[in-house]
Amino acid sequence: FFWKTFIFLAGGAVMAVGIWTLVDKSDYISLLSSNTYSAAAFILIGAGAVVMLTGILGCCATIREQRGLLRVFFVLLLLIFLLEITAGILAYVYYQELNAELRADLKERMVQNYQQPGQEQITRAIDNLQQDLKCCGSNSSADWREGAWIQIFADRRLVPDSCCKTPTVGCGVRDHPSNIYKVEGGCISKLEEFILQHLIILGSVGLGIAFIQIVGMIFTCCLYQSLKEEIY
Repeated sequence: FFWKTFIFLAGGAVMAVGIWTLVDKSDYISLLSSNTYSAAAFILIGAGAVVMLTGILGCCATIREQRGLLRVFFVLLLLIFLLEITAGILAYVYYQELNAELRADLKERMVQNYQQPGQEQITRAIDNLQQDLKCCGSNSSADWREGAWIQIFADRRLVPDSCCKTPTVGCGVRDHPSNIYKVEGGCISKLEEFILQHLIILGSVGLGIAFIQIVGMIFTCCLYQSLKEEIY
């Protein structure tokens, strides 16, 4: 009974981690060209919900000593295990492709969409990214010399005001290192590090819960064998 309650609590923890990875700096997700990161997080949230349901079902099966419920419990544990393996594979594949994706797409998304009509979410995400991660431009602050923003909306600024160490209106007219974040590698390296940290957390939680599922399936098989056949 104890380990089934533990499974229920673990499910809540998995859901919490999945939701946190989506909510924490959620604007950044709009800067990614693929949905793999979001998919891995949503799979983990779904797995967490099924884990909680499974924990309740397991408690009922144990209390009532019904082999039928135990069979359902075992199948659900197996389903959760497969979901977590899928999320883990997605996270691993995405990590392998992350650097190439950011280098291919982030610069264009930043300099072409910043402050453009209908791109308010992208604009907010870029401003938050540059301020939160203390960076400027995708590869460097020089990226802002290209694209639509510098030609239409810059108003004598060399970089957006969100590049400034102390943001004020029009502060982007000076791109000196004393005024703006001139970080080696630009925002790409910072964003890659941020996403990697979240992927590690997702993967670690997924592996931990997967181990619990394996133990749960073993205990379920043992309990199933120890119970008498149901009388119909």
